[in-house]
Amino acid sequence: MIQGISAWSDVENGTVPIDDGELFYEAAGTGPAVVLLHGALLDQRMWDEQFIWLVNSGHRVIRYDLRGHGLSSTATGDFAHHDDLRALLDALAVERAVLVGLSHGSRVALDAALVHPERVAALVLASPGVSGRPFTDPFLLGHLREQAAASGEEDGVERYVEHFLRAWVDGPHRAPEAVHPGLRERLRAAAEANVEVHAEGTGMPLEAGAAERLGELRVPTLVLDGDLDSRDISANAHAVTLAVPGAQRVRIPGAGHMVNLENVAHFDHALHSFLLSLHR
Repeated sequence: MIQGISAWSDVENGTVPIDDGELFYEAAGTGPAVVLLHGALLDQRMWDEQFIWLVNSGHRVIRYDLRGHGLSSTATGDFAHHDDLRALLDALAVERAVLVGLSHGSRVALDAALVHPERVAALVLASPGVSGRPFTDPFLLGHLREQAAASGEEDGVERYVEHFLRAWVDGPHRAPEAVHPGLRERLRAAAEANVEVHAEGTGMPLEAGAAERLGELRVPTLVLDGDLDSRDISANAHAVTLAVPGAQRVRIPGAGHMVNLENVAHFDHALHSFLLSLHR
């Protein structure tokens, strides 16, 4: 039994309404709110390694499946992830929260901080995506093209997910066999489930164009990126750190895009230190 929370028995879960659907969430703990935002094609379970220790460190921790992911509703038209997040905070009576996002989750967190700044206390941006910054790395562009080509084909789901894994788990500096097989299969299963469940989704996410607005941010910001990730993500991390006043950057050694899962100890230490600094 972990002190402060009886494994998973003290975790609240449920759904909150959004326009044309609902969001599935899990929450536990008391104290300053921390919201965990997962990467594209994944779901809130990618934060298993961080969820309980964050609760035990004195936070109310909320994680949820973005629209079009996991147990949340499939998209039925254009929508904004940052407005969905605001609806979640409203439903759970959370006035302000620290947003911790990975990849697409960082993209959502940045947009939320720009569109709803009164709801964001701080940002932790891991392997950050930034709305309005295009991909330029030939490695990523090649796998994105292969994903698009796989859509609708007989073996399309398998191929689509494999190119996702090559781009966002293996990365440009490693062969698939160099990645821990358990981690790769865990992420494969999550991605395959999302593709199969939400394949009929329609509409496009409406974004804030954060690339041109990073200098507007006025909250404590921590940026984390892996030394084995693509050059586009490294460039995003560099751009955020330069543009956001006071932003800190931590490079996570021995990790690709999934920094919270590949070097858990280093990631957790950086996150814990940052959260402590907010309350000094």
